Amino acid sequence: MNNNIFADRINDVPRSFIREILKVAIDHSVISFAGGLPNRELFPEKELRQATEKVFDTYGKDIFQYANSEGFYGLREYISKRYHEKKNLDIPVDNILITNGSQQGLDLIGKILVNERDDIIIEEPGYLGAIQALSIFKPKFNTIPLHDYGLDIAGLRTVMSAKQPKIMYCVPNFQNPSGISYSEDNRSEIAEILKNTGTIIIEDDPYGELRYSGISKTSFKTLLPENTVLLGSFSKIVVPGFRLGWIAAPAHIMDKLIVAKQAADLHTTHFTQYIVYQYLKDNDIDAHIAKIKDVYGKQLQAMLNSMEKEFPDGVTHTSPEGGMFVWARLPEHTSSRKLLELSMQDKVIFVPGDPFYVNRQETNTMRLNFSCMNEDTIRSGISRLGKSINKLLRPLT
Repeated sequence: MNNNIFADRINDVPRSFIREILKVAIDHSVISFAGGLPNRELFPEKELRQATEKVFDTYGKDIFQYANSEGFYGLREYISKRYHEKKNLDIPVDNILITNGSQQGLDLIGKILVNERDDIIIEEPGYLGAIQALSIFKPKFNTIPLHDYGLDIAGLRTVMSAKQPKIMYCVPNFQNPSGISYSEDNRSEIAEILKNTGTIIIEDDPYGELRYSGISKTSFKTLLPENTVLLGSFSKIVVPGFRLGWIAAPAHIMDKLIVAKQAADLHTTHFTQYIVYQYLKDNDIDAHIAKIKDVYGKQLQAMLNSMEKEFPDGVTHTSPEGGMFVWARLPEHTSSRKLLELSMQDKVIFVPGDPFYVNRQETNTMRLNFSCMNEDTIRSGISRLGKSINKLLRPLT
């Protein structure tokens, strides 16, 4: 087919490597550490069924009608109150917009803030979904390396002294893919550097409630309230299939976001907003999150313990305090893509590090998800992966 029919903005946007590799996981003999999937055994199926019936009984045919673009007021009010209770953030209801997952939030932000060739900052390694969503707008990506304590401050200063970035996208809590969290000092230094600039911080926080150890950290919304846009999601604490997320933004940014939302899809599905709201109203979400944290915390520990036992010397990894991912590093000059070719033969898959970088290939890094399988399966999968790593490294010894 003639590629000239396609818009320039789509031609250089990569396909999602994760979506492609998940096709392999259809084989049930394959153990997959590839997807960022919540554990389906923890979905509150019974409670959501009850909430759905109650929505039908309470609202009748009104739930099938068109609705306002901002989203169901009751759900936005709930989000506003929870920000106050959990993070001491005072975010008015009118500053919250319901989206089709936080992924749509990235798309809307790109539409209202990013022009072609605009400078933007992202983490390295960075969230693949953000790289894909923002690539549509053809910006100039300025990547800042991540360390175990957060963003590289020298690298940020270098970019800020030479450029005027429109946005800085970050996942400061249990980052995807690395699992690391920014320290309090790191957050304060970032805020000081960005203070009195026009750069907008896009703080994506889908995993923030999934903390298994350590203490919560300060949001950039506290440090730089007028320069920070928050992205949130119900995918990790309720269910992902409803595709319900939100943006919390200052009023002057929210006005433009609503226009972009209207142009995109008029509004997020009214029906599922009511169901989630009813579920939240009738159930103790903190008790449900505690259950998730208990299970995931044990699964994380099973993965870390197994990696220490099964992986050969020279392979290192992060030790997250929460979230859903561990980031592992093979010895220098070895390829995680070549490892994937071997591990597929051993019936275990993961995501090699390449897709999480803007301009790098054949990296020695990989992302491992621990949330969607039980502890025994994790141990078995890491054992298989350890054998694959030994096969890869054998020619080097």
